[in-house]
Amino acid sequence: MAAAVASAAVMPATAVYGNRRQRAFVRTYVTTIPSTEWRPPRWVIPLFGLAGLVLVPWVVVLAVLLPSDHLAAHWDVAWAGFDVALAVLLVSVALAAWRRSPWLEGAATAAATLLFVDAWFDVLTSSTTAELVASLIEALLVELPLAALCLLLARDTERRLLRPIVAASPSAGQLSVVRGDDGVERREAA
Repeated sequence: MAAAVASAAVMPATAVYGNRRQRAFVRTYVTTIPSTEWRPPRWVIPLFGLAGLVLVPWVVVLAVLLPSDHLAAHWDVAWAGFDVALAVLLVSVALAAWRRSPWLEGAATAAATLLFVDAWFDVLTSSTTAELVASLIEALLVELPLAALCLLLARDTERRLLRPIVAASPSAGQLSVVRGDDGVERREAA
């Protein structure tokens, strides 16, 4: 690992960051999220905390008031649309991986989310024992493992995108990639 970090630090920026789109992503990421000093906007914590707390009584209301069964007019369209969105995301993961795009992290995370949701609703909306068994088999052997793989892929992508930043950081005792006022990237000793 240390040899890989050291060799990445002395490579030209194009070798470290890959294609132009990845260099632009890394440049933006470095300038917008400086190390440990970054903090989210002040409204993020109260807004999302309040949204989560408001959902708790709402879940209780839904559990008590909603009927156990319900006839939906566009059930087929809802499921077909959901599966189209899932298919588009899975193809997006494949394309982002093929292009070595920084979008891979987000696409893989979104695909994992939809796979978890698909498994959840397939199992809970099964009306017969045969449907339940088929849904459980599909969830346990296909959807949940693929979702876990997507999350691992997203984590690995994040680590690989940040590795050139760490390798080129002054705190690592290596070279630092600095963009000057003229827009030219230079490597400077720490």
